[in-house]
Amino acid sequence: MDEMPPERNAAGETEPVIAAGGEGLRAEVRHLAGPQSRRFEALHALRLISEYWRGLRGLHFAGPCVTVFGSARITEDDPTYGLARATGRRIAEAGFGVMTGGGPGIMEAANRGARDAGGRSLGCNIRLAREQRPNPYLDRVITFDHFFIRKVMLVKYSYGFVAFPGGYGTFDEVFEAAELIQTAKLQNFPLVLMGSDFWRPLLDELRDAVLARRLIERGDLDRFVLTDDVDEAIAHIQEVAMRRFGLHWEDAPRHHRWLGERR
Repeated sequence: MDEMPPERNAAGETEPVIAAGGEGLRAEVRHLAGPQSRRFEALHALRLISEYWRGLRGLHFAGPCVTVFGSARITEDDPTYGLARATGRRIAEAGFGVMTGGGPGIMEAANRGARDAGGRSLGCNIRLAREQRPNPYLDRVITFDHFFIRKVMLVKYSYGFVAFPGGYGTFDEVFEAAELIQTAKLQNFPLVLMGSDFWRPLLDELRDAVLARRLIERGDLDRFVLTDDVDEAIAHIQEVAMRRFGLHWEDAPRHHRWLGERR
């Protein structure tokens, strides 16, 4: 999709173009700009409830998943793309669904790997000012307007996280997952960092600058599994999911159309 040229406001400053159909995005921008009218904020709260419910119903039958984080900017000719694709394939072969943010780059590679193995491929896409188009390897995609609702869905249906190199969004997802584990909101969750050359400097900095000042504990760092080996990553996730969470095969629950649930 070609990018639209930036618009300018009354002061001549550039503003992001909100893509057609981005009413929810406009509402979020206004909501975050400060106190609004009671009517607007009441309606916005209802929009949030509706979006949250849509995510719950749309993913209720996703089954146990592993969520893969990573940059949308990594292209197919990058070796990391191939590693993410191989990881997605192994996750699917291990019996898990592959869940991503639904976009291009690492997300596309992981979903593509799941498709290679005939596994479940799911995406929680986000509607942005520069529209993020869902990748073509998704069996099911739900598009959200709000990052925080999207992140809840990426966590709620996952039994492990695998993070590849990425930018602000990836760091946000990794550190939020680490915080949820640290504060016991998530119990003994596997958090795998793929790409040691990329992640090791960050872990070194956390050890030297953050742990050294006792702002975190040693166990907070030990929860990260740093590897370049796909088999090691999957073995760790399987061990946690099967032993600690007690996952086992059973008949799938029934769907109810009147609740908005689809097969």
